[in-house]
Amino acid sequence: MGDTYGRVTVAAVQAAPVVLDREATLAKLDSLVQTAADRGARVIVMPEAFVPAYPSSPVFGAVFGGFSDPAAGPAFRRLAANAVEVPSPATEAMARAARKSRAWLCVGVNERTRTGTLHCTLLLFSPAGDLAQVRRKLIPTHDERMVWGPGEAVAPRTVPTEFGALGQLVCWENYMPLARQSLYESGERIHLAPTADASEGWQATLRHIALEGRVFVVGCCQYVTRSHYPADFELKEALRRAPEVLCRGGSAIVAPDGRYLAGPLFGEEGILTAELDLGEVAAGRQLLDVAGHYGRPDVFRLVTPPFLG
Repeated sequence: MGDTYGRVTVAAVQAAPVVLDREATLAKLDSLVQTAADRGARVIVMPEAFVPAYPSSPVFGAVFGGFSDPAAGPAFRRLAANAVEVPSPATEAMARAARKSRAWLCVGVNERTRTGTLHCTLLLFSPAGDLAQVRRKLIPTHDERMVWGPGEAVAPRTVPTEFGALGQLVCWENYMPLARQSLYESGERIHLAPTADASEGWQATLRHIALEGRVFVVGCCQYVTRSHYPADFELKEALRRAPEVLCRGGSAIVAPDGRYLAGPLFGEEGILTAELDLGEVAAGRQLLDVAGHYGRPDVFRLVTPPFLG
């Protein structure tokens, strides 16, 4: 289960990918991960769909509509061509970054399956470079459903580490109460929340999860502007009409009592770090343990395939 009373430094890497260029994004990822590791981070979180880009609604609206813009198909084709297969040389590159940094590494990717369907997926690598967990977003949100397929019927579960159990939910999965409860019941101590939500309301969500689960929360968002897009991007008119700042960030690291340990960071790329005292989780759960003494399994029971009971 790991040292649940020890300390660990974590990092949220708020950055833009090299939009729609998988190999260049992987090179940037390697540099950012090493910088975070040099600052002492042993858990490093990258944003949602970082490789090769989050399909922002203002820009990819023609892709979501699909039928009216002749550039929609080529734009989607580029996104798919630069997506990540699991396993592949791309996942090997991420594994090397984790090994070099000697850190747990969470990366959001556009995953491409053998048939061509794309998924919004979180990849969690161990410090040895092993791919410890592959989690597909259960429900793509609103117009994301025109780009990504839904995840499998598998409940979110934590991954045991030397620092206690890590759990990961992507973006608005964090609004799913039973998804959170599934992680709490599997012993979560540190909650990873990559996202593309840069709203003020998202900050309330990060703090609520910390308070509800008495967990540390690492929220990680992108900072992306129109200038990050390639000059030959297919949806030029959609990009021209979009706001200059497509995603303003909002990465933050939150303690189990809801206080900010770092961030929120808006308006720029940057790496947030914080040292977590995991004893705060144990102390917080004297008051509230929603998967333990504050639960009522005689009244409420979460049944999750393939985990029953």
